[in-house]
Amino acid sequence: MKAFYFAVMTALIWGMVPVLEKLGLARIAPFAGLLIRSCGVIIGATMIAVFNNGALKAALKADPKTLFFLVAGGFLASVIGQMFFYNALKSGETSRVVPIAGTYPLVSFLLGIIFLGESITGVKLAGVSFVLLGLFLLR
Repeated sequence: MKAFYFAVMTALIWGMVPVLEKLGLARIAPFAGLLIRSCGVIIGATMIAVFNNGALKAALKADPKTLFFLVAGGFLASVIGQMFFYNALKSGETSRVVPIAGTYPLVSFLLGIIFLGESITGVKLAGVSFVLLGLFLLR
């Protein structure tokens, strides 16, 4: 259940953020917006590092494979993915762009099966079906 509540809190926060970002992108280019947004990430990560010394020590001791996967994930999500998202958000309606961009769990589902050996269940297939239906309705 703990994972469920963290996921719900994530959804609430990630649901608010695009509205803030849409407002912020109104008078600025998407890449400039990304640079400014990244300052928030740096400030937040620095604050956590200051108050959670254990996390900083663990990060400094991370092995090369861990570093590669996390840096690659950060680059893809927070630079490349965010640039695509900001361009879509600046030119489109938040109520359409966010749900379409939010279909990324479908990609994760497929990659989890292929690369992580995760199981396919009826519940997961039903969820994927609803994601696809939502994508179809919003196109």
